[in-house]
Amino acid sequence: MEQRIGSSSQPLEGAGFDPAFIPGLTSPGSGEPEDAKPADAGREEPEPEPEQAPEPADEAQDEPSADGPVFEAADRRARIVADHRGVRLALDDQECEFRWDEIGAVETETPRFGKRFTVTVHTPERRWYYLEIEAASRSRFAEWETALDAVLDAYFEDGAAGDAGDEADERDDGEAAAS
Repeated sequence: MEQRIGSSSQPLEGAGFDPAFIPGLTSPGSGEPEDAKPADAGREEPEPEPEQAPEPADEAQDEPSADGPVFEAADRRARIVADHRGVRLALDDQECEFRWDEIGAVETETPRFGKRFTVTVHTPERRWYYLEIEAASRSRFAEWETALDAVLDAYFEDGAAGDAGDEADERDDGEAAAS
């Protein structure tokens, strides 16, 4: 029978014993000195040959050229772009893009006081995403409204209005046939 001398419990790890340990964010320290070299550090591996990366295709080549209207508004942190591809919202390093078929409605709001122009994109799943742009002056609101309306008129198709018109045409045809 073998007996060990000393404690059989493992040392505890965590923030109570290692102030640099944050669960989920960093891994616990290994206990080895930082200047220690791994055992296979003496062997040199051949460097892999650089692969030829495919040339990034220009977006203009993939999509038809759009000569239509474009709405763009930006301040020091936020940016809104609406064009033939859809609506793109960006705040600092966060971005989201909505294609026109993913958009249920686009709403704008201007405050009574202040210089923040708000654009809200509503999706068919009853979610909404908004972004506020700070204008240099309140006179920019009218320019932005006009430019955004031009883009929405050119690219945004309201599916509900088209369906209601089709149903009205069918009722008119049915009434004419009954007469």
